[in-house]
This record gives sequence, structure tokens and C-alpha cells, in this order.
Amino acid sequence: MIEFGTGRNVVREALRILSSRGQIETRPRHRPIVRRVNADSAFDVMGSIAGRLLDQPDGIKNLFNTRIMIEASLVRHAANSASKADLELLHQALIANENAINDSDAFDQTDIEFHGALYEISGNPILPALHRAYASWLAPKWQQTPRMPERNRENYGFHASIFENILMRDPDAAEDALRRHLANAWRQVRSTFPSMHGDDKPTK
Repeated sequence: MIEFGTGRNVVREALRILSSRGQIETRPRHRPIVRRVNADSAFDVMGSIAGRLLDQPDGIKNLFNTRIMIEASLVRHAANSASKADLELLHQALIANENAINDSDAFDQTDIEFHGALYEISGNPILPALHRAYASWLAPKWQQTPRMPERNRENYGFHASIFENILMRDPDAAEDALRRHLANAWRQVRSTFPSMHGDDKPTK
């Protein structure tokens, strides 16, 4: 205020804008802290914009289609290049997913973690941050879909197929399993939101 000759409200607004851009972190009764810029902070800034996009016609479908394109590439990469440690990470995520079939809250979390392992295997730090953003942006819609052990078991079966084909080093079969899984997930969402725009199949 002294340096720039401004009022308190101007400074508060400037801090609010910097915080909304992910450039500083503000907490009550604490001084603002400059935030280290990374992929997570970049996607955090995009969160409010993504929320508006999801409310537009075909918004959810368009975001979901980008996920399919990225994950199709990720399973191919995993089938071709995953190390023993990568395969163990994915296997442990699959085991946790199977153990959670009868607990839908836990199953949803382990579902996210199984897909998250595919992003981790890439070795690119931007991709895990993108996965966390996807999970955050789509969660409000996904959580409204019916949640039951039968559906959880079906989704686990797709996860197991994806893992087995990665383990067998078959990128074509791994991608096919991934696309069948996400096409089925899209049908589940469409059945919950019949007014949603777009056809019954996500874009290939």
C-alpha cells in the first residue's frame, strides 16, 4: 500500500487475482506465499473454467474423449515400455481395486488410482497432474451414477483385462480393452444423464 500508494481494497483484489491464477497461496491470518509453479497449480487454475465447459452442450463428452485419446496412448506405452516396477505398481492398484468391489466409495478411489498408475508409468510429470485434474473435474458427475457391486465387478473385469494385456506386452489388445472399458463407462454416464448431449458412444 505504501510503495504503490493504493488502498487496502485494491491490494486485497490484487491478491485475490494472483491466488485465482495459482501464483500465490493465501490463508487466513497468514502472509501470502508465492506458489511454486508446477503442473498441478496450472490445472488448479483451469478448474473453474473446466467447470463451465462441462455445463455446455457436449462438454462432458468432449472432456471424456480427450481422456480416451490420452489413456489409449498410455496403455500402449505401458505395454511396450513398462518396467518390472511399473507393472508391480499397476498390479497392486488392481489388487486394491478387486478388494474394494463390495465398497463403492473405496472402489471409486481405487478405480482412480488404477488409472492414475497408467499416467505415472509414462514418466512425464505433467500427465499425473492431468489425471488428478480429470478426476477432480469429472467426479461430481461420476458420483451421481448408480454405484453397486455388480457394476464395480464389471469395471474391475475391464481393469484386469487391461493389466493382463499390458503384462503380455500386447499394445493392440491393451488399447482395445481400455477403449471397451471407457465406452462402457460412457454408457453408464449416459444412462444416468439422459438429457446429456451427444451420441451413445465416445469418439474413437
